[in-house]
Amino acid sequence: MAYPDVYHANDNRYETMPYNRSGNTGLKLPAITLGLWHNFGDDRPLETQREILRTAFDHGVTHFDLANNYGPPQGSAEANFGRIMAKDFAPYRDEMIISSKAGWYMQDGPYGFGGSRKYLVASCDASLKRMGLDYVDIFYHHRPDPDTPIEETVAALDFLVRSGRALYVGVSSYSPELTRRAQKIARELGTPLTIHQPSYSMFNRWIEDELLATCADEGMGVIAFSALAQGLLTDRYLDGVPESSRLGAHKMNSGFLNDDTLTAIRELNAIALRRGQSLAQMAISWVLRRDEVTSALIGASSVEQLKNSLGALDAAPFSDEELAEIDKWAVDRGINQWQGATESV
Repeated sequence: MAYPDVYHANDNRYETMPYNRSGNTGLKLPAITLGLWHNFGDDRPLETQREILRTAFDHGVTHFDLANNYGPPQGSAEANFGRIMAKDFAPYRDEMIISSKAGWYMQDGPYGFGGSRKYLVASCDASLKRMGLDYVDIFYHHRPDPDTPIEETVAALDFLVRSGRALYVGVSSYSPELTRRAQKIARELGTPLTIHQPSYSMFNRWIEDELLATCADEGMGVIAFSALAQGLLTDRYLDGVPESSRLGAHKMNSGFLNDDTLTAIRELNAIALRRGQSLAQMAISWVLRRDEVTSALIGASSVEQLKNSLGALDAAPFSDEELAEIDKWAVDRGINQWQGATESV
């Protein structure tokens, strides 16, 4: 008797996805990671979320990235992931890398933001409860906190590993200097930081100045988020602003899309088409061109969008001529909305 609602993972799921070591650790991550920042809250059908997650895993995406405040409402992405995890992925838990984070605003009061031991440990416990997990594979401090000594924050991450709540720990949006300071403390405690999660795209290249080299020197992997510049590096805006887009829904600063940026998007799209790629695929391929980048963290609102992004892995390497042409248009365009957090410490 057939049970069509029972999920059986694709037997060939590991044949096409590359897996890269995170820094000098033994942890390997898929070249493309699925993030649940958007599209997995209570404003989206659970069955659509389920289809996206199933498709990702069937194509070798083993890493799923969450945070305490993803939704909307806050916490709902983890709760929804937990429901799907229990129904579909429980037999595959040992084949999955599940991450969560805390640091940005989660709740009112003095314990719902920052990098204190109180906030990080309580948040990790709440995330585990929402997802129905015994542990997360990676737990991040989501942003620097100027009000908490870095020693306290890193000690809290060390505690999460030693108490069995997390296997690895990392940081997000830390400056090169703060990354070095945090890693020095972490090594002294015996739980080195495994990975850094910064924003990185053709329109947001801040990590190339020093952070990539810092992470390599410190033995840390890099998982780049917002590789598509929150959707700017796609074909969505070539002919205007769709109502269904983040700009159309007023979920992104309207100033990010000015005439110069639109011209760059169109020129980059032309380069992508000559390469036989969509602009989104080229944007992902471009982020992954750097050896220091372990994984590109992407979002997906549909199975179709996810499959298109995964197609980035099929492209030929960039030629020197292509990279030079891309560099004419791939410049910082003032879209790094996390810069303030990075510079706060």
